Amino acid sequence: MDNANDLTNGKVSGKLLGFFFPMLLTNLLQQIYSVADTAIVGRGLGDNALGAVGNLSSLSLLIIGFSMGMTGGFAVIIAQNFGSGDMAAVRKSVAMSVKLSAILTVILTAAGCLLLKPVLLMMRTDPVILKDSLIYGYIIFGGLSATIAYNLLSGILRAAGDSRTPFIAIMISSAVNIALDCILIFLFHTGVEGAAAATVVSQGISALICFIKIKQMSVLAIRKDDLRPDAAMSLLLLKNGIPMACMNSVTAVGCMVVQGYVNDRGAAYTSAYSVCSKYLNLFMLPSLTAGFAVSSFVSQNFGAGKTGRIRQGVRVCLGIALVSYLCLGSAMALLSGQLADLMLDERDTIALAAEYLRICGAGLILLNILFIYRNAAQGMGYPFIPMLSGFAEMALRIPAIIFLLPHIGFRATAYAEIAAWIGALAMNFAAYSIHLRQAE
Repeated sequence: MDNANDLTNGKVSGKLLGFFFPMLLTNLLQQIYSVADTAIVGRGLGDNALGAVGNLSSLSLLIIGFSMGMTGGFAVIIAQNFGSGDMAAVRKSVAMSVKLSAILTVILTAAGCLLLKPVLLMMRTDPVILKDSLIYGYIIFGGLSATIAYNLLSGILRAAGDSRTPFIAIMISSAVNIALDCILIFLFHTGVEGAAAATVVSQGISALICFIKIKQMSVLAIRKDDLRPDAAMSLLLLKNGIPMACMNSVTAVGCMVVQGYVNDRGAAYTSAYSVCSKYLNLFMLPSLTAGFAVSSFVSQNFGAGKTGRIRQGVRVCLGIALVSYLCLGSAMALLSGQLADLMLDERDTIALAAEYLRICGAGLILLNILFIYRNAAQGMGYPFIPMLSGFAEMALRIPAIIFLLPHIGFRATAYAEIAAWIGALAMNFAAYSIHLRQAE
């Protein structure tokens, strides 16, 4: 099927690992160029510029995370149709996903640009970094179409079992991003706008590569009839996409509240929190990727009615989560000082970041397992409880930061994260267990 990959047959571990590793390399490259971008900004423009860029992380999660949840929800329906062998439904779901994503792009671009300054002020952004945060944010949100295009197109490819093309796309775009960062910041001295422009251009390149691949796959070739409005398919896509999008956005709101309290403590706290977020995103990567892999695997096998393979696939991915924790969780905890020193210059800021990394490194297993059960539940087409778990994360994260920050300082941000992980894990494990039993 033109490099489409049927995940409903064959040895479970072989199929999953063959699908997982290209995705891991893809996500690793994304995080490497994200960390490289942070290091280049920090070393080339200073800690304040780094804080300005990192200060956008919560709002970016709100806007970009919403789009990722939506397109991820669309991909679940596409994968279920693929698993059931209904190629007409695959084409129709792809066509309606493209239409809905175009509308989503217009709405989110406008929202991001309009909300940027009010939200930054609401988050009590330090005046020292406000201007750079605005410059960076307007460019990122102005180029949101490239980001949404890549998320949608790579999601479509993974729904069809192709995890290699997104890897190739990110490999090329990562090189472009890092090269442009260096050229624009060190050679042309552009400031944070150079880093933002490099990100948008590289995302556009990765989207183009995925689009070219989709055009070559006959199983995904959209016909004229597929483009006709289909209310039932559109509602099905939205029914699955909106809860996943809301889950990401609600989580982002909780992170924005935390960011606001962190910002209120000054630029040092903001810079430390920005670096810690970057490292957490990097060290949770294998388990996050295993979650993405299990989502596509579960979606196809749920469409095919193969619940036994779903259980096996989840066990394989839990094994990946455990190995990841033993390797990376310990490194995050034991090498916290060295990791913080790699990104930051000021000794006080380094000490703050190291404290966070030690605590979250010890508790990383909770987040790793959460990714597996959350994505498995979503892959079966039941996104409601995962969405509620986003509210639970917010309900746990915000009180923790409010009550602990005045008493124990910056490490309260780490304890707030762990509290959120525990609550979300309990809910998603229950959702997975209940829905799988109902399907059997």
